[in-house]
Amino acid sequence: MAKQLLFYDTPAAVNAARHGKMSVDLKGDYGFAREVNSVPIAAAEFALCAAEYPIVFAGEASAPVPSVILGLDGSKNAFVGADGKWLGTYLPAYIRRYPFVLSHQDDAGTQTLHVDEGCAGLNSKGKGEALFDGDKPSEYLQNVLKFQQDYHTQHQRTQAYAKRLAELELLKPMQANYTTPEGEKRTLQGFFTVDREKLKALDEAAVMEMFRTDELECTYLHLQSARNFATLAERVGKAAAKA
Repeated sequence: MAKQLLFYDTPAAVNAARHGKMSVDLKGDYGFAREVNSVPIAAAEFALCAAEYPIVFAGEASAPVPSVILGLDGSKNAFVGADGKWLGTYLPAYIRRYPFVLSHQDDAGTQTLHVDEGCAGLNSKGKGEALFDGDKPSEYLQNVLKFQQDYHTQHQRTQAYAKRLAELELLKPMQANYTTPEGEKRTLQGFFTVDREKLKALDEAAVMEMFRTDELECTYLHLQSARNFATLAERVGKAAAKA
């Protein structure tokens, strides 16, 4: 699998022969996400994410990826504490699914559950949740697989929403201006936002279709979330002052 999964180092297909004696013990430690300043989110997460994170569209305008901004200082994540604890109220599903991930579908349409063998919490000492009960998946692993499958379904729905924004040409480049604790003015850019004027100019049929699919609600949640850049800058500033 390509290294396109942010904090996954060595994902390997889960199987009893290789992981039959393995357990996972994360202990609420999200240090693995410390150097990630944005992660993709699903449309179903917009309401919860908009309450505290800026929601933007990353990637290319032709294939946008809804994401939350988690930091402004390089690749640093402002929501991971020195002890690895998550400092935000809502933890995005992309991070919650770690250290597991489903592979892309093959030609037959099947998927394979992978685990990051570089995860510090993966162990053969019986600490945490066992992956297998004998040669059968444990209840924990079955629940993990269901979560991953649900996440994949939500991801597909989100892709449909992002595709609609692209087809309607509603996205425009965006930048966020902020001031460091030292008074230095900086700009974060390289992502997109919905153009309010183009949104208002949509014909009635397009608006009603977005309304029926809850895509209009997601769009306004995205626009409202821009106010969170100010609180994020304040969070980053406080963290820098303590360092």
